[in-house]
Amino acid sequence: MYCVCKQHIETALDQFLAEYEDAAPDLVNLKETEFSDWDPPLKCAHCEESAEVLVV
Repeated sequence: MYCVCKQHIETALDQFLAEYEDAAPDLVNLKETEFSDWDPPLKCAHCEESAEVLVV
């Protein structure tokens, strides 16, 4: 699972596919989705920009 900015979506997809190989990731818009038991990180996993997409 990776929380990233729009600029790093491709990097997160590559990481996900390298780790899970056969599984296709889902992309979740963090600005439109609320989670009851989890608060997503505010910053991208690869830079200091705001996290906007969850790759899971």
